[in-house]
Amino acid sequence: MPDIYTINLESPAYPPLLREISNPPSLLYVRGTLPARSTCLAVVGTRRNTRYGQQVTAEFSNGLARAGLCIVSGLALGIDGLAHEAALTAKGQTIAVLGSGIDDNHIYPATHRSLAKRIIAAGGAIISEYPPGFVPSRYSFPARNRIIAGLSIGTLVTEAPRKSGALITAYHALDFNREVFAVPHAITSLVGYGCNSLIARGAMLVTSPVDILHAIGIKPKEDPLLATQLTKIEAAIYNQLTREPKHVDALIEATTLDGQMVAGTLTVLELQGLVKHLGGHLYVKNN
Repeated sequence: MPDIYTINLESPAYPPLLREISNPPSLLYVRGTLPARSTCLAVVGTRRNTRYGQQVTAEFSNGLARAGLCIVSGLALGIDGLAHEAALTAKGQTIAVLGSGIDDNHIYPATHRSLAKRIIAAGGAIISEYPPGFVPSRYSFPARNRIIAGLSIGTLVTEAPRKSGALITAYHALDFNREVFAVPHAITSLVGYGCNSLIARGAMLVTSPVDILHAIGIKPKEDPLLATQLTKIEAAIYNQLTREPKHVDALIEATTLDGQMVAGTLTVLELQGLVKHLGGHLYVKNN
């Protein structure tokens, strides 16, 4: 398997932050390129995300990747996959840590094998402490969570219920004396219970990527999108949007513009990176 290589604990190519943890893997199997200088931050959460979880994961991962951070996650369905996708959209680097072998036939989940290939093609990497051909087990996923936390200067949990593997990653981060960040949820939210619990226990409550950048000592870059010159119609639609999802029909009503004009303009704004379509004709401002 010519595209798979190994890095042992004594190698200068071994990730320095991972080497610092109490139980680093003695050998890493790698496909792609590990960042030489980029700061890594883990973004993790539930496999059964809500639309809110989708929105905040995309917003944070995209913003952090644009600021130069490498996004680390586990390639799982739900929040993990969304974090990788958002980093790729931002043309940033991302690392997927697997609980399986990293050969094509054993990348898990199988539905994310194409995502794994895009991560590698974009200059990122997929890694595992397990050899090619290894079939994932109930024990390999919790074990790989320590690697996700160990690679990263901090861990962000965007959405997690009471029992979630994402909380295991956060607890590892605490054990390794790394930062833990959590996105707040409604107190009635079962799928957000884990995030609220982390905040109650001392994790930093964050509401934007800038909160994390300040906390880890990185000055936010000036966003070139702020300098974008909008037409009168684009501005009318853009100014109606917030971080709260708004249906296209509400935009048509608020702006009194023709439906086709609103739909076309939203597409242009989305291509500019200014708005995000959440599905179901719902749009938000992409901060």
